[in-house]
Amino acid sequence: MSTIALVTGANKGVGLATARQLAQLGMTVHLGSRDLSRGTEAAAQLAAQGIVVHPLEIDITDDASVGKAADFLAAEHGRLDVLVNNAGMLNRKAALTVTASDMRPEFETNVFGLVRVIHAMLPLLRRSDAARIVNVSSTSAVFTHTADPSSMFAQSHDSFAYAAGKAAVTMLTLKYANAFRADPALANAKINAVTPGYVATDLNGFQGVRTTEQGARASVRFATLGPDGPSGGFFDEEGPVPW
Repeated sequence: MSTIALVTGANKGVGLATARQLAQLGMTVHLGSRDLSRGTEAAAQLAAQGIVVHPLEIDITDDASVGKAADFLAAEHGRLDVLVNNAGMLNRKAALTVTASDMRPEFETNVFGLVRVIHAMLPLLRRSDAARIVNVSSTSAVFTHTADPSSMFAQSHDSFAYAAGKAAVTMLTLKYANAFRADPALANAKINAVTPGYVATDLNGFQGVRTTEQGARASVRFATLGPDGPSGGFFDEEGPVPW
């Protein structure tokens, strides 16, 4: 029986690489994309490489869109085994100029969108024997780095809302893990936050030093955890990240 996976924000970048790698492991992968035409194009790119994925329209900022995607997966498979919450956004603006209104789009995607998707998919995840959820966070959300005046994260002031939102993602991950342990239907589920590292994508103007394939490794690793794997942690591909 094939493992059923959904990767959000998977039409490009780390999300696309994650979908590719999961499909190469034999999973039935639904390539989530806010714009279905872009998702279809991405799926066609992988098909040309002999890799089969299934484009799925899902706008994580929209209740109806997320609900429709959950209904489709329920009708198609009756369950969901792997959920990778990869979709995210970054609006760069100097910290001292950021208003509450400026922050809302990033929190709507990076924080509320993640909760929206998990909440909608929980009935399907409950039906999995060993559900795995991966929340893509960021190294920019690591307090120990940002507190170091010599680090690039302390010296960068234009990812104000993004870093705060991703820090929330890490805490939400831990809170979900604790709740899963207390729920018999989710006791075998595992949820972790990961950072892909400084990957060259359009999110950072392709300034990163890692490839998207490298950036996807942590997501794939924690999407395929065995029964003895951790839950509620924050990791890169090498291991735990202090946060």
